[in-house]
Amino acid sequence: MSTLSVISHAKRIRVPAAETTIPLLAVAASLCVGLVLMAVTGSSVGDAIAAFADGAFGSAYALGASINRAVALTLVGLGFILAAQANLTNVGGEGQIAMGGIFATAVALYGGVANLPLGLPELLPILAGTAAGAVWGALAGVMKVRFGTNEVISTLLLTFIALLMVYGAVQSEDLLRQPSTSSGTLPESLPIPPATALPMLTSDPSNPLHIGALVAVVAATLVGITLRQSVFGLRLKAVGLNRIASRRAGIRTDTLIVAALGIAGALGGLAGAMMLLGEQGYLKAGFSSGYGFDGLVVGLLSRGSTLGVLAAAIFFGFLRSGGISMEISAGVPAAVVLIVQGLVVVAIAGSTILIEQAGRKS
Repeated sequence: MSTLSVISHAKRIRVPAAETTIPLLAVAASLCVGLVLMAVTGSSVGDAIAAFADGAFGSAYALGASINRAVALTLVGLGFILAAQANLTNVGGEGQIAMGGIFATAVALYGGVANLPLGLPELLPILAGTAAGAVWGALAGVMKVRFGTNEVISTLLLTFIALLMVYGAVQSEDLLRQPSTSSGTLPESLPIPPATALPMLTSDPSNPLHIGALVAVVAATLVGITLRQSVFGLRLKAVGLNRIASRRAGIRTDTLIVAALGIAGALGGLAGAMMLLGEQGYLKAGFSSGYGFDGLVVGLLSRGSTLGVLAAAIFFGFLRSGGISMEISAGVPAAVVLIVQGLVVVAIAGSTILIEQAGRKS
């Protein structure tokens, strides 16, 4: 092997190695900074680490809950990268989750599905939530193609409307609020019927892992195939690169834009339905808990890769579970937990810039 070929081979090896080591080092550095912040605030670092490990993967319950959290993040992240293929930025995952939760709850409670056969009690609320999210995403697409509204603005504002709709739904007994029996009755819906809850993946009653984990993997596979190996994905990419040239080439760009945001919204609505039917069991204000915005970060950090979405979602799912445990068990202030999560995001985002610069130089 000549010297030139050896150098060329070494260059091909270094970039993949950098793609692995740089993000890991960045995450490790941000976590170290987080530990310092915990110590400064007076929290016991040892107790915080132990609480994080226990809350993230210290038991069957913790492990299942962490993966369930990753499911919602995965679905929102997949919707983000699919829309990004067409150069669209869907920041409305939180609102799409909210719409999915509202309609999944309504169908589960009042759609008369609890006594249906053949898995329909679980399936129909999921489809209702998915359809609601699709409509909410497609609405932003229609606003873009008809009125030129920037999708960042429209999806964000639609999110606030959806969150207010959740609040209104659980405040009114004419909508989804449970009947008030006393002044202490909480503004939330009735629990969904057991028949509409998602099937569990294990026989262990202490493990809450549900079928949503498989759904997320299937969705990631389908989105990956769509983006890389389908005519639809190729057309989305063409629209993203040059919308005017795509239209002149005969591509129905307006339809594709509405479809892309609609599919992204459908994945967000599916995430909301999964959260309601798989974990929470009833609708309340704020049930989405920022998963839509975290899913946006997952999509950003994945760099358009479905495997990247899965990896980032799992990481943030465990980070969320561990952070909750640190706050409850170790007394770490919630603000510090949020700062640590933010540092991790900034560190990973910064590492991708370094990788891209290294790639250009090589």
